[in-house]
Amino acid sequence: MIKINNISKSFADKVILSGISGEFDKGKTNLIIGASGTGKSVLLKCIVGLLHPDTGNVYYDLRNFTEADKDIRSEVRREIGMLFQGGALFDSKNVEENVKFPLDILTQMHPDEKIERANFCLKRVGLEGANKKMPSEISGGMKKRVGIARAIVNNPNYLFCDEPNSGLDPQTSILIDELIMEITHEFDITTVVVTHDMNSVMGIGEKIMFLYKGNKLWDGSNHEIMDSGVQELDEFVFTNKVMKNLKNK
Repeated sequence: MIKINNISKSFADKVILSGISGEFDKGKTNLIIGASGTGKSVLLKCIVGLLHPDTGNVYYDLRNFTEADKDIRSEVRREIGMLFQGGALFDSKNVEENVKFPLDILTQMHPDEKIERANFCLKRVGLEGANKKMPSEISGGMKKRVGIARAIVNNPNYLFCDEPNSGLDPQTSILIDELIMEITHEFDITTVVVTHDMNSVMGIGEKIMFLYKGNKLWDGSNHEIMDSGVQELDEFVFTNKVMKNLKNK
């Protein structure tokens, strides 16, 4: 479980986050949603330590990550897997090398063990035998699956996904969502997904946090979102559903 308490962040005189608190449950797909510019990515960066909040604390299973010393922060970081928005694969490395990269920098595993683990993860995301392909030789959906394989290669306790469906067609987006949820349940990971995709919200939103202009206005599940009673959330849901329908026509 990850807990955030009173997280605030400003840049110069602009308030980006204002006193955000909440919990992200283990073994669930936890979503952070909201319109562009509402603070989702800044909150994610505060949670993983890329930004330091002005106020508040982030707890990883009772460990105060925000105020922890170097050793504890390093320990937590080794337990984190990241799926970046664009996949963020190394163009000069093949699929296998990309997947085992975290093992190269974080572990002392034998080279054969690294390859075995990379193969296991590639098979899990449906890319068995793609080891020697270069990123330029595979599709956008395959790149995202390679990114997922890399994110889980180190057996993380926590998985963060930043707009995992960005740039993907609707069918591939559904496959990526389902894969993220399956892996979350299978390995009992605390998964946090930043998205504005309503298909993702309705498909895998087991626990949802809605941000609006840097404030948390609502949290709940995808089964509760249509009856939230929060006007800003209703407008976000309706606008995104309309835009999605227009794009798919």
